[in-house]
Amino acid sequence: MTCKLSLATLTDAAKTAEIPAYDRASLTAGIVHFGVGNFHRAHQAIYLDDLFNQGKDHDWAIIGAGMLPSDAAMREKLAAQDFLTTVVEQDNNKTAARVTGPMVDILPVGDSGAIVAKLSDPAIRIVSLTITEGGYFIDASGKFNPSHPAIAADGKNPSEPKTVFGLIVAGLKARKEKGIVPFTVMSCDNIPHNGAVTRNAVLGMAELSDPAFAVWIKANVAFPNAMVDRITPATGQREIDLLTDTFGIEDNWPVYCEEFKQWVLEDKFTAGRPALDKVGVTFVPDVTPYEHMKIRILNGGHAAIAYPAALMDIHFVHDAMEEPLIRAFLAKLENDEIIPIVPPVPNTSLKDYFALIEHRLLNPKIADTIPRLAQDGSNRQPKFILPSTLDNLRRGKDVVGLSLVSALWCRYFAGTTDSGKEIVFNDASADRLHAAALKAKDDPAAFLVFDDIFGEVSQSELFRKRFAHALKTLWEKGTRATLQLYLDGKLAV
Repeated sequence: MTCKLSLATLTDAAKTAEIPAYDRASLTAGIVHFGVGNFHRAHQAIYLDDLFNQGKDHDWAIIGAGMLPSDAAMREKLAAQDFLTTVVEQDNNKTAARVTGPMVDILPVGDSGAIVAKLSDPAIRIVSLTITEGGYFIDASGKFNPSHPAIAADGKNPSEPKTVFGLIVAGLKARKEKGIVPFTVMSCDNIPHNGAVTRNAVLGMAELSDPAFAVWIKANVAFPNAMVDRITPATGQREIDLLTDTFGIEDNWPVYCEEFKQWVLEDKFTAGRPALDKVGVTFVPDVTPYEHMKIRILNGGHAAIAYPAALMDIHFVHDAMEEPLIRAFLAKLENDEIIPIVPPVPNTSLKDYFALIEHRLLNPKIADTIPRLAQDGSNRQPKFILPSTLDNLRRGKDVVGLSLVSALWCRYFAGTTDSGKEIVFNDASADRLHAAALKAKDDPAAFLVFDDIFGEVSQSELFRKRFAHALKTLWEKGTRATLQLYLDGKLAV
């Protein structure tokens, strides 16, 4: 016997899952969140659910918002179950389900007027975002691109914004005109200095239509930086069916995730914040050390194993880590070229942190996929891999392993695995990368022409040499043999 998830069926769901200890009717919204996806529901929403379960801060519930077709699909699925979500937390020796309820609504998707009206509501004191690494309109250096067509359009017509940043600017302007304290803008995306990046995007957006208002935003609005972490795979029919079969709960879009989670956040808020420190969030004056650690070691590790695994026809992350060549490649890369350049982190052993990551990546219950790690490389490589490459180069250190990562990415974009299977790309820059990767088989430099991706790294003679040799070896000998040469210390020439 199964139950279809809703407020009316919570008693039935409680037979197999933890349910909210609070009355949903007691919640009022204090946060508007753009990008209601799996990570948000497994991370920020979980922390708030924990807080509400303690009987605290019930005026900080979430209202979702968005402008994309995917946002509309999520709204439809969640509205049908009263905006509840079943989150299944999995470790190697544990699987547990919980129904969470900190979200009380999602605004009509694409309705700029309704969204701006809610943003100008004094009750809304935080606007948070998980819009993916590619949603911030930035280049390889992290600089905001005001000439992007979507941004330029909002700059010309600020009263009817279509982008998240146009909406935020319009909401802040409406609050200023009404004499309402501005909300805090809080990014929860995996990008370096996410608060500063968000600040640059909002200011850049405002400057296009009202430079004086941009100055006001700079002086009055907080953009805290954050480090967020929880491995959260995409949901498919497999997860939907598994939840029903295992827990007897029919959820239109459940979330499966690892048990581990982390959130380190700068305590900079213009209009107050929920007491997230009571439920495990670490508040610090500067998140940079934690951010460097996570983005370089974990996200960089993800990017490092994605492409060799894909080229070797491996689908799941845990299977990739069970492959001795890939696991050894990751360990050597981290210990030789990534961990040594990560600055110290308070009360943290970087070696122990990497050991934890290995444990997490080996978790078979998560069923995280290589295609998920391989997607959007044009945005992820400049944030997770190439900064480590550049730091090593600037210090006069070799980059055999990191150059190999870039070469593996190039080889991947040639479009076929080592066995000849076709690769399906998921990247906004797929067409230009594919064309360049095919040219690079004979002329490796053809893949390094993208300044918005490689930036200063591509100007290094050592990197270009290492990249060219690694790519040539991948084509001539294949991924397995190339990884073995790297492990044996025989890849460099």
